[in-house]
Amino acid sequence: MIRRKPGVRMPKVNLFSKIVGLLIIMLLPIIGLYSYSNHISTEVLDSELNRSNTNQLVFFQNQVNSSINLLGLWPNLLIQDPDIANLRDYYVELDNLDLPAITMVKRIQTKLSIQESSSNWKSNLAIYSPTLARVITVNDAVPYNKETLAARLKRGWQVKPLGADGFRFSLMTALPYNNLSQATDTGLLIEVSFDSSNIQGMLDQFKRDGRRDPFYYNEEWGTIYNRTADQQLGNQLIAQLDENGLLASGSHTVQVNGERYLVNIVRSETIGWDLIDYIPLSDVLQPINQTNRLFYYSVGLLLLMSCLIAYMLYAQVQVPIKQLVVSFQKLKNGDYGVRLTPKGRGNNEFKFVFIRFNRMVQQIQELFENVYLEKIHVREAKLKQLQSQINPHFFYNCFSFISSMAKLENYQSVIAMSQNLSNYYRYTTRQERDLVDAREEIDFVRNYLDIQQMRMNRLSYELDIPEHLLRFQIPPLVIQPLVENAVIHGIEQSPNAGRIRISGEFDGEFAAITVEDDGVGLDPERLFSLQYQLTRPMEQEMGCGLWNVHQRLHLRFGASSGIVLSPSPLGGLKVQIRWNVTREKQTEQTLT
Repeated sequence: MIRRKPGVRMPKVNLFSKIVGLLIIMLLPIIGLYSYSNHISTEVLDSELNRSNTNQLVFFQNQVNSSINLLGLWPNLLIQDPDIANLRDYYVELDNLDLPAITMVKRIQTKLSIQESSSNWKSNLAIYSPTLARVITVNDAVPYNKETLAARLKRGWQVKPLGADGFRFSLMTALPYNNLSQATDTGLLIEVSFDSSNIQGMLDQFKRDGRRDPFYYNEEWGTIYNRTADQQLGNQLIAQLDENGLLASGSHTVQVNGERYLVNIVRSETIGWDLIDYIPLSDVLQPINQTNRLFYYSVGLLLLMSCLIAYMLYAQVQVPIKQLVVSFQKLKNGDYGVRLTPKGRGNNEFKFVFIRFNRMVQQIQELFENVYLEKIHVREAKLKQLQSQINPHFFYNCFSFISSMAKLENYQSVIAMSQNLSNYYRYTTRQERDLVDAREEIDFVRNYLDIQQMRMNRLSYELDIPEHLLRFQIPPLVIQPLVENAVIHGIEQSPNAGRIRISGEFDGEFAAITVEDDGVGLDPERLFSLQYQLTRPMEQEMGCGLWNVHQRLHLRFGASSGIVLSPSPLGGLKVQIRWNVTREKQTEQTLT
């Protein structure tokens, strides 16, 4: 036992001292972690970035070299062909080719065309025949100038500038393999060539894969940029590299316009050009900035941990109360899926309250779902009632048309309108089934469109529904509201519109029927708002048509079914209904 002297008080560690001590203990490892991670990140990032960039450039360079080397092997493949091999010993004394020679040339041209088509690169093949005194290409066989050809005979790939069109690369091969200087008198010369647009295409693809602005550079000939390159910046980088003597393979740092760039260079031994890629160092330093943010997060964590003592005092009361307040607020905002999870072990007052709260919210959610379904049924019943009644305006227009045609003694139109009108109202007033064949619904839509077509001469429509899709079952009166909207809100609002297209498709799980028009359409904001309203509870200002169709499909066939709105390629609106055929079959089995 420790005995205290009279009058001497033992030092007491207060709450403030505890918090300060805790902060100091936490600060030391955080500062050490920051310093260590910053140092390691800088070194690793520098080495890994250079290695990654170089490896990717080497890989791309190997792809380009492989394509070029493959073209360079074509002469060795062609010489194996019997017709081309016989061409070395084929002599024609006349200025014009005889029939056997022409036939042989045609066969060779066909084989050259096949060979050129075997590569993704656009290339050209030409065979110079001293015995025929002609150069044979895919499209022609014409005489050539030996002096001009002799001046071009050099080993390896040769480059010819094409001005704004870039460069042309060509390779001459003598067959049999003798000195190129003697090839203009005996044997054959095969030339394979391609232009720099092929390299540009690969550079474009390489750039789309995440590179900055790769390009090829040759000190003698110039530069091959990708099609979207910043050529001004590329020229400035080349000038700085040349000025500092850094135009060699490797990684270099160059400063242009106050910005520092990390440049990686890889040389192509096949064509002698340098592949150059660059990236701003500000992008390279981004991981370092992330490390700095890690430090700030650590400081924030320190501040949070400093509240640990206070948290120990109120965690058992204030936190559960706050959870209740937040949950009640969500409940107030209509989130009936909110649930509280009791924490800790044992039974306590808040665990009892949480369990009772969850039961209460579950009962409220079930009650609202039941009420919502009843509203859906009421709205659907209202729709059926409205559809069972004759639309006065539509009815008046149809009979006005019949009256006009009768006065004009156009009895065929009167008969056609009467039949379509009869079929139309027979279908709308006799709907006792929950599901009908899509064929019946399409026939009903055809009757409606025929009626509208008689009233509106500029209206035309096309139906493209696969036969197997017509056998699927759908709720009645789900396609006609879409067509009616297209006529009334799309075509009638535009004097130049008059086309409706109805198509269908089936992907094995979902069936879809699409209605498109070339009417006025909707702007993106209105289109998004309308699509959003379809998923919300029904509103007084919202019409029954599209909303009711969407909700009926949604409730009948699942959450993935319903209406999808988008702009139509015809110029107007595209409305598509989708329903899960698998879900339909499961529902039928359940009902039976």
